[in-house]
Amino acid sequence: MFTQKSIDISGRKCGQWLVWMLLSGLVLAGLAAMAQDPSSTPTPSSPTPGNAQSSDSGKQKQDVPAEAGGPGDNIGPYAIPKKSGDAAPPPPPPVTPKKVEGMPDYSLKVNVPLVDVDVMVTTKNGQFVPGLKKDNFRILEDGVPQTISDFSVTQAPITAVLLTEFASTNYVFMIQALQASYAFVNSLQKDDWVAVEYYDMKPHILVDFTQNKQAMYGALNELQIPGFAETNLFDALYDTLDRLDRIQGKKYIILVTTGVDTFSKLTLDQMIKKIKETKDVTIFPISVGFIVREWCDINPMNCYGMHGMGIPVGRMDYLQGDNEMRTFAAMTGGRAYFPRFEGELPDLFGDISSDIRHQYSLAYHPSNTKLDGTYRKLKVQVVAPDGGPLKVHDQKGKNVKIEVVARDGYTAKHTVD
Repeated sequence: MFTQKSIDISGRKCGQWLVWMLLSGLVLAGLAAMAQDPSSTPTPSSPTPGNAQSSDSGKQKQDVPAEAGGPGDNIGPYAIPKKSGDAAPPPPPPVTPKKVEGMPDYSLKVNVPLVDVDVMVTTKNGQFVPGLKKDNFRILEDGVPQTISDFSVTQAPITAVLLTEFASTNYVFMIQALQASYAFVNSLQKDDWVAVEYYDMKPHILVDFTQNKQAMYGALNELQIPGFAETNLFDALYDTLDRLDRIQGKKYIILVTTGVDTFSKLTLDQMIKKIKETKDVTIFPISVGFIVREWCDINPMNCYGMHGMGIPVGRMDYLQGDNEMRTFAAMTGGRAYFPRFEGELPDLFGDISSDIRHQYSLAYHPSNTKLDGTYRKLKVQVVAPDGGPLKVHDQKGKNVKIEVVARDGYTAKHTVD
């Protein structure tokens, strides 16, 4: 029994030894394969199994860095730093302008003033004189000659306000005012813009700017029964100028009136000051009631209060009104008309229409550039190219006198765009 047991034990030990030998062979084969494959060589931070680390004389082996491009696995290429001499120079710092002592830190914008002057040149009969050139004009500002920079001949649609006196004054005055207003509308062209307004105690707008003649006729047809006897001309004209100041471009006021102001809050001095401060507006006054006035000159006792409702208006009041209308026209470059008969109205408004549509537009930079709010007097002359007087001939070759109409002056002041 004992002998059999010993044999069994010896057989188990032999089997265990064989297993151990097989495992050792496998391990040695794996180490040999790893030694032949460089990619599987452990990194310095990874120790080899067993005593491989201690058998290398106590030193750790490190891989040599690959050439540019790096290995082909997922590690990627090595970043090789550039030498200090190969680095690109940094960009230069921005140049800061030197600050000049006493100079403010803001920019200045200088507006050089430009004065526009519209000039009408007509014969004594009101015919437009064409063909004039830039050299035919001279402009004097406060007596000092100016250099004309811009020159053109305008023939364009008009923008105008028809301002008509309509009050409970005299029946003849009202009828003639309406006749003159209708005649003006008849003279308009399709591209003209016109607003219709009347005044008694205060101004009333009947229709705003329109190109529709029927709308203008309809507005005038509303003037049937007057309301008040006061004719506050200054208040109405001041209000109209104030409204036109908001409109760009050249404007006109056709003022149909007796010229008498009965009860305005504003004075004549305030009215003139307003006109001086207004630019690009020309006034054409049309006087009405001349026939009645002439009859009253012969029969003064029968004309007391003829202006309406007992308001004492006499000969001197109308003469003063005529002078005021001439002043308003001269200051703005217009003309005052004093027709005596209804038959004169069509030709009269034909002249006005021609004057408005045919003008010479001049512009210059004044030699006095101060915008000090002073009123500068203007004078426009028409001369021959050699500087002498300009001679104008009619169709028969006869010399005809010419009239030069332009505004009297302007106020030199700052304007806000």
